[in-house]
Amino acid sequence: MILSRRTFSALMSMTGVSALLGLSPFALIGDAAAQTAAEIATPSPLGDMALGPENASVTIIEYASMTCPHCASFTTNVFPKIKSEYIDTGKVRFIFREFPLDEVAAAGSIVARCIAKDNSQMYFALVDAMFKQQNDLARTPLPTLKRIGKQAGLSEEGVEACLDKKTEVGKRLLDGIVQTLDYANTKLKVNSTPFFFVNGTPLKGDTSFDAFDKMIKPLLKS
Repeated sequence: MILSRRTFSALMSMTGVSALLGLSPFALIGDAAAQTAAEIATPSPLGDMALGPENASVTIIEYASMTCPHCASFTTNVFPKIKSEYIDTGKVRFIFREFPLDEVAAAGSIVARCIAKDNSQMYFALVDAMFKQQNDLARTPLPTLKRIGKQAGLSEEGVEACLDKKTEVGKRLLDGIVQTLDYANTKLKVNSTPFFFVNGTPLKGDTSFDAFDKMIKPLLKS
């Protein structure tokens, strides 16, 4: 999915989640400076959610949106194999960063962060749950987020508090996610999802396991 003012504004008007969040369309900057390794490695303001050892030879960073079908397909069909072959064996560190393309995706990211706090394992499980329930999330966002929250031990009132920008946690999470998106777009030239960096090299489009495998193996030998 590609980020655009028209897409974002249109989707914002389709649900009531934007009213709860108080969101407005994110400003886009078309021409971004060339990204550097240091800029890519800069953690998100909320802290990076990651699996795999910090000293792994290869670091993969994914920018994804909870309402992106291609992101859901990657998480369901490709990520499990990357995890079993490379992350669980200590060869790869995988970082997930939020890049919401609409207010529903932003709400999903906020709820996942709110529930998981600093627990990366729980966060990745919540992301997986949201992608698997992506159709429900698109049709009935707030009830779906409340159901996911309840399954993870958070009450409906707790989910609403997470999404309320008037609460301390709601404002902090919303601000952090918007800053993550803005930084990725302006500094790193991320403008679509899923968007990956493999040891700093961009990868988008072909996100098959073979595409990752071809990039990872030479890096492990170097």
